Amino acid sequence: MAKSLMGDTSNATDLADYLAKKGLPFRQAHEVVGKIVLHCAATNLPIEALDLQTFRQFSPLFEQDVLRIVPHRAVMEARTSEGGTAPDAVSYQIKMAE
Repeated sequence: MAKSLMGDTSNATDLADYLAKKGLPFRQAHEVVGKIVLHCAATNLPIEALDLQTFRQFSPLFEQDVLRIVPHRAVMEARTSEGGTAPDAVSYQIKMAE
C-alpha cells in the first residue's frame, strides 16, 4: 500500500490543514498547496520527498514539523475519529463488526 501511495497527492489536504492551523485562511492555504502540487508534478517529485527549504519557498509558515505530517503513514494515523484510518480506529471497527 505504501508503494502505491508514493507520489499520490492525497496528503495535500493535510498540508492545507497545517497552514490553516498556523493562521493562514484556508482559501489561501489551499492556493499555496495547489502550487506545491503543481511543483511536484513538474519536477516528478512526491510531496513527501520535499525538504523544508522547498516547502518554505511556498510559505514561510512551514516549519520543521511539516516533515512529520506529510508521510502517508502519518496521514493515516492522524485519522483517529470513528471510521477513521488510524490503526486503533480500524481495530475498533473490526471489533464492532465481529
